[in-house]
Amino acid sequence: MLPWRRLLRPLAVLTLTAAALVAPTGGAQAATAPGSGWNNWSCKPSTAHPRPVVLVHGTFGNSVDNWLGLAPYLVHRGYCVYSLDYGQLPGVPFFNGLGPIDKSAGQLSVFVDKVLASTGAPKTDIVGHSQGGMMPNYYLKFLGGAPKVNALIGLAPDNHGTTLDGLTQLLPYFPGAEDLISSATPGLADQIAGSAFVTKLNAGGDTVPGVQYTVIATKYDEVVTPYRSAFLQGGSNVRNVVLQDLCPLDLSEHVAIGLTDRIAWHEALNALDPAHAERTTCASVFE
Repeated sequence: MLPWRRLLRPLAVLTLTAAALVAPTGGAQAATAPGSGWNNWSCKPSTAHPRPVVLVHGTFGNSVDNWLGLAPYLVHRGYCVYSLDYGQLPGVPFFNGLGPIDKSAGQLSVFVDKVLASTGAPKTDIVGHSQGGMMPNYYLKFLGGAPKVNALIGLAPDNHGTTLDGLTQLLPYFPGAEDLISSATPGLADQIAGSAFVTKLNAGGDTVPGVQYTVIATKYDEVVTPYRSAFLQGGSNVRNVVLQDLCPLDLSEHVAIGLTDRIAWHEALNALDPAHAERTTCASVFE
């Protein structure tokens, strides 16, 4: 007989998915309406939420599709929200995050400056999914971003690279495969555990002083493996969270944690405004 928990998993998935679909987000229509929603360059941060939020999509993502849920969720709660496209390859539309990650971090740097100039805020907060949760750390460590960023919140970030369930360890057995990936999609090659990029990124410590880091990981991540490789090492400015410790019924994997998971979003909201944080539970899907 199968364990009872395994039998309950499909029901849990259906329950949380249905709740996420019916729970209010502030209206997806507001996200695209002229003069409202996110990427609204006339938005001015409020006293309650004085820092704009920059959303950084993941590999194969873009500034719209990756944030159709989270962006309205944050806008509805009073935040000025912005998202960018980065890591584009010539002749490849819609699917971004494939270029060299150090160059992508340069694009983020330019975008953050634009957001700060538009809003008049001295600092921003960054929320990123997958590569978008890891790449900003390059900006913080090597491109002078630390004084401009209050918090970096990663949803399933591959901070120490990924083995893709061990598949990357097979590359040496296929002559030319690593060179092909590096030349065709350098953004993918940079994310392989042990790559030159990952080694440089984490040399001398995972974090920089003055920035608050939150990592929200899921034990069902099939892309960032092992899932704990997302975690950062540091002092009091680092918080590593496993989604299932907040809600055991949450079975979100790598994609869902960024696209549809209101429990993960609630915890990200706590990281954006820790002074008014509320405990994240399975019921947070309704908030």
